[in-house]
Amino acid sequence: MALIVQKYGGTSVGSLDLIRQVAARIIREKVAGHDMLVVLSAMAGETDRLLGMARSMSPDPDPREVDVLISTGEQISVALFCLACQSQGYEARSLLGFQAKIRTNNLHGQSRIVGIDATRIRDQLDRGLIVAVAGFQGLDEMGDITTLGRGGSDTTAVALAAALEADRCEILTDVNGVYTTDPNICPKARKIEHISYEEMLEMASLGAKVMDIRSVEFAMKYGVKIHVRHSQTDEPGTIISEEDEEMEDRVVSGVAYNKNEARITIVKVPDQPGMAARILKTVSDANIVVDMIIQNTSAGDPGHTDFSFTVPLLDFEKAMTLVTRLAEEIGAERVLGDDAIAKVSLIGVGMRSHAGVATKMFAALASEGINIRMISTSEIKISCVIAEKYTELAVRALHSAFELDREE
Repeated sequence: MALIVQKYGGTSVGSLDLIRQVAARIIREKVAGHDMLVVLSAMAGETDRLLGMARSMSPDPDPREVDVLISTGEQISVALFCLACQSQGYEARSLLGFQAKIRTNNLHGQSRIVGIDATRIRDQLDRGLIVAVAGFQGLDEMGDITTLGRGGSDTTAVALAAALEADRCEILTDVNGVYTTDPNICPKARKIEHISYEEMLEMASLGAKVMDIRSVEFAMKYGVKIHVRHSQTDEPGTIISEEDEEMEDRVVSGVAYNKNEARITIVKVPDQPGMAARILKTVSDANIVVDMIIQNTSAGDPGHTDFSFTVPLLDFEKAMTLVTRLAEEIGAERVLGDDAIAKVSLIGVGMRSHAGVATKMFAALASEGINIRMISTSEIKISCVIAEKYTELAVRALHSAFELDREE
């Protein structure tokens, strides 16, 4: 008998019929002799509906009260799920975040889990009950309801699996697993059977929506093996775990892309110590995250440098205003902005031991007439900034160049 944690997203519990199907699926596992802990998201669209109500009351709603409001979405899901189980003759109990003793910090809307007391959950599992925990929520040290942000139910499930030392942690969603790239723009995309935590972290950070990045971080920290699979089938999906030798043999695991970035360039910045820190501090003090950074010193003008970096698209206008003001203060020539860019990336732990990956990537893009504007690398990732209009073409070209459609 195993202890299984399963998480179902909003599309998987988007209607009463779907909730009944989830209940039937959990009951099948229970009948097979397993202890079952299920984590549920709010029904599809419910969180956005509640947020809309909050904004209709106030253009800048209090984050604490917003958390109280939107946490009700998961409360509805777990209650309906338990009623569905009970109607089929199986005892089930719902627990909200505070009842499951999920403790968080007090950053409302983006809280992080700091600890879990799983005593009550263990007790109910030992009594033979199916336990349903509301995802996405917890309780801070002041006793206030908190929420974990978008994708927070994934984090709830992984954290509970770690706290309970579960035998399996399954994330059930509306896709069959993790793919080599987005199947919507590359029909040859292939499901990956096994991917490392590091690779999944990179893919999540670059826009892959299958897994929330914080849940992967949690899994890697506590060694929780995750199985991502479809909620409507019994087919195996993708296992996310520690890397092994077989993964290293595969040079590239996937191609990711992100259209939600913009580039800012400050032209002719005085080439002085501390100037880069001053620029980035101006941006970070406004809670704007900087990603790629490039500084180029012109051979013809050794006293100045051009400083470029990327920021989230939503923060572009704010960042441009701040940087333009700073440029005047430091005597830079001008500020250029570009919000029509995209970042395409190759990801794979095999890059650590294989040469020529960057050369092959750049050649593939060049063969399609795609100009590279910025480049950044890490041990397992190579990213290029290109014009947004070439995103789909670039993804397909790289997917083909590295033969990612080939069966393993």
